[in-house]
Amino acid sequence: MVNALIKLLKPFPWFKRFNAKITYELLAKHIPAQDWQFMNYGYVPTQEEPALNANYSFTKQVYPLQMYHYLALHADLSNKQVLEVGSGRGGGARYLAENFQPKQYIGLDLAQSAVDLANKIHQLPNLKYIQGSAEKLPFPPASQDVVINVESCHSYGRVDIFLSEVERVLKPGGYLLLVDFRSEYKMDDFRKLLKETKLTLLKEEDISQRVIQSIEAENPDKVKRIEELIPKRWQKLFSDFAGVVGSRFYNTLKDGSRSYYRFVLHKPS
Repeated sequence: MVNALIKLLKPFPWFKRFNAKITYELLAKHIPAQDWQFMNYGYVPTQEEPALNANYSFTKQVYPLQMYHYLALHADLSNKQVLEVGSGRGGGARYLAENFQPKQYIGLDLAQSAVDLANKIHQLPNLKYIQGSAEKLPFPPASQDVVINVESCHSYGRVDIFLSEVERVLKPGGYLLLVDFRSEYKMDDFRKLLKETKLTLLKEEDISQRVIQSIEAENPDKVKRIEELIPKRWQKLFSDFAGVVGSRFYNTLKDGSRSYYRFVLHKPS
């Protein structure tokens, strides 16, 4: 009954916003573990991509960290103003702020509990986290050099509004770096939204197989972490949410009914 109701409400923007906020508020509030700092499904680089050579001693979650690392390589972050929309528990922001030398890195998230947790466990001079909505970014026009969005915008009420906000706050010459997943028909809809912006699409890459490899490689550690951190009665539900091997997310990515893409977009000067 509950699942049927959720399925009925899912298309409504207000429910998507409500569901995302409640989910991530609860996770940050009730599972404030410092060794769980990333919430994406991770990435295994290709042989053509440079080896990871940076400081990541603060985390054991190397595969989710690599999702950020190999996305950030598509733009110059050095001495730039960088905004991450949907920064979650803050590990990605921490890593990029420490290793890519932006002038300032701001992580914005809808969930205040996630913001509070991130500010508590990730402290660097050029890094801060604030609460805010992806559909109403609290920044003036042309104020950001790079906007980063990792596995987040699928949960927004109005993705078109988010993209228009990104377009507004980016400086001329700025970049939007984005990774996310969709079912195939929803990915087509997302591509159409990207084309409707004034941003130039520089790169569109299907990284589904790299994500599958990450899920498989990280699975033993992820299962162990769930057993240690999640109450037993919630472990099956959380395992599905976390995308362990055998979960619905993993299976749909494996059979091709869901895909995961990396996008690089540029705002013309």
